[in-house]
Amino acid sequence: VQENLNYRVPRTEHAERVHTSLSGTQSAIVLTDGLDQSIDAANAYAAEHLEIQTADADAVVPRIKNAGAIFRGPYSPVPLGDYMSGSNHVLPTGGTARFAAGLGVHTFMKPIEVIEYDEQGLKAIAARINAFAVSEDLPAHGECVLSRFIDDPYNKETIVEQEKKAGLR
Repeated sequence: VQENLNYRVPRTEHAERVHTSLSGTQSAIVLTDGLDQSIDAANAYAAEHLEIQTADADAVVPRIKNAGAIFRGPYSPVPLGDYMSGSNHVLPTGGTARFAAGLGVHTFMKPIEVIEYDEQGLKAIAARINAFAVSEDLPAHGECVLSRFIDDPYNKETIVEQEKKAGLR
């Protein structure tokens, strides 16, 4: 790979720009001990563009979980996606493909979650919600829930007794 780059980079029109890009911290030649380690490395890096150049690309593609776009096989280079294939060209950069996808119609949709429990449903988990709230040092969250079932959620000395009396424990 390095020999090929040494040949190609000085011959391209923007050789200095390409050299600077390939010399940055975002660029490297990564050697692995096999296909499994290569897949792990690709998933950890979470590339914006990832070319799969293996004998059995169909077996590799489903194992890639973190990439903005996957270019499969020797006749699917990244510029194909840039100019002609119709794939998304606004992709997650800087490793953000670990948690984000390319820009699409869903990016502009705003889902709203609606949560509804009945009394028994909330009662069944009220003490656990309080425990989580207290462990996060947000006791008012727990008190908010407990106030629906006990008289004095602020009295920490009697809280366990009150929870038992209310059937929360």
